[in-house]
Amino acid sequence: MIERELMILLADDDADDCLLFKEALDELSVPVRLTTVHNGEQLMLLLNKNEMQHDILFLDLNMPRKNGFDCLSEIRQNKKLDGLAVIPISTSFELEMVNLLYKNGAQHYIRKPNEFSQLKHLIQDGITIVAETHTAQALKEGFVLLGES
Repeated sequence: MIERELMILLADDDADDCLLFKEALDELSVPVRLTTVHNGEQLMLLLNKNEMQHDILFLDLNMPRKNGFDCLSEIRQNKKLDGLAVIPISTSFELEMVNLLYKNGAQHYIRKPNEFSQLKHLIQDGITIVAETHTAQALKEGFVLLGES
């Protein structure tokens, strides 16, 4: 059970996806505060300001100005951001991409499902796992969080 309010950051350029993510969070019984940015440049500016310490970043990979891969690399090179759990979220699922995300230090990877209920379940799983393990990276076999088929 999550006892404190978690600071969640969502980086996604798609307004509809941001709305669905917020709706999913609203339906979960988890105390969270959501901040949203819409491109990689905004994300890195916010993180480098360091005004607020976020617990989890849900990171879209295909964003304008700076993509999620570049952001993940920058985040992992910045020692001040060591405590930030990063969970990339994308519709694509290529093994090479997943391996690169794992190698670059993401905690988990979520493949965006088509069903809202599955999205809600995956967000809940990601939040719960990070709350329990802090910023420990998942074992390779548990790295990808998939919706029920």
